[in-house]
Amino acid sequence: MLLYHIYDLQHAVLTPFRIAAEATQATFQNPFVPASYTQVGRAIAASAEMFERSTRQFTKPEFNITGVKFRGQVLKIEEEVVEEKPFCRLLRFRRIAPTPELTAHIAHDPKVLIVAPLSGQHATLLRNTVEAMLPEHDVYITDWTDAKMVPLSEGKFDLEDNITYIIDFIRFLGPDVHVMAVCQPSVPVLCAVSLLAEMDDPAQPLSMILMGGPIDTRYAKTIVCELAESHTLEWFQNTVIHAIPFYYPGAYRLVFPGFLQLQGFMSMHIDRHIGEHFKMFLNLVRGDGDAAEVHRKFYDEYFSAMDVTAEFYLQTLERVYQNCDLPNGSFRWQDRLVKPETIKRTALLTVEGELDDICAPGQAYAAHGLCSGLAPHMKQAHLEIGIGHYSVFYGRKWRNNVQPVVRGFIRAHNRRNGA
Repeated sequence: MLLYHIYDLQHAVLTPFRIAAEATQATFQNPFVPASYTQVGRAIAASAEMFERSTRQFTKPEFNITGVKFRGQVLKIEEEVVEEKPFCRLLRFRRIAPTPELTAHIAHDPKVLIVAPLSGQHATLLRNTVEAMLPEHDVYITDWTDAKMVPLSEGKFDLEDNITYIIDFIRFLGPDVHVMAVCQPSVPVLCAVSLLAEMDDPAQPLSMILMGGPIDTRYAKTIVCELAESHTLEWFQNTVIHAIPFYYPGAYRLVFPGFLQLQGFMSMHIDRHIGEHFKMFLNLVRGDGDAAEVHRKFYDEYFSAMDVTAEFYLQTLERVYQNCDLPNGSFRWQDRLVKPETIKRTALLTVEGELDDICAPGQAYAAHGLCSGLAPHMKQAHLEIGIGHYSVFYGRKWRNNVQPVVRGFIRAHNRRNGA
């Protein structure tokens, strides 16, 4: 239970060395220092930067989206909190057009709620997803709160609470919203939409897009699935659950620490991550600052880990990965059975990556069988060839190949009962 304290202590002990590395980097990047123009000087600066980054605790970054281009003009973006709960803020990226004509045009754009994963990384990991959607959509996103920042007095937050939040946000945005779940929240989003349908709630969304999500983890099992199945729930509780230290706002809350989740993701592709960092080092030595900056931006997001509550993590393990409650027809929310077959008004799109080794192809597609009440013309599946998990929602192939499919699906179902 002291692992969190040891992690913070290690960071504190390395602080003087990190400061020295920053000073070294600044010295050998100073244009008034002749050595900064030599390969040796650049190598020293690069080594200092790599050390500083490898020992830093990355804080939550900002979205920092100030504008997007649309039809040759720039839409100014203002970020605003439209709804706030103890464990999540609902953010809107409000677009401001430079002309009245363009303002009138974008007023009719589809409303999209992006449900970010609650799996150890901040919603800002989806900055690229948001940027690609913004030119032609009114975009909202769930900005989950780091559990160590939520006082224990705010109570618990488990998988059923997660579903409740999503239901509340859908109701807040109204029945003309499209819901996009990226990876982990595919299950709670499908549950939320199923419950709204079963209640015949007028806020049922126009469509839901499930992107690389673990709807049925019995299909093409990945390392994540095998890990979840190879240990008991008690093992996870005794091994990876730790209490927040007293010096954080969420003191004594039991959590799955973000740094452990990050280590797990890193270990899955350790060779690739080492290779990427070595390439960054070589780019810095060569003086290729642009290539190094691309690396920095991605890993600043990737390394900014957040804690999730123990109850949410353990319930997700048990009900999604170990018992497969949703595809087995036994998933309950507040003692109400979740019935995806009752969905008849919300169109379904699943998106998967051929090389996804976190949520393998077939896991998200399973939603089509569960949503048996949907007419065929309201269901669509897309498998993108040659991409892994993160390319489903991040990078060039997301922007060029996947996002146009999502955009077209949303446009096709932007009106109730639209074909």
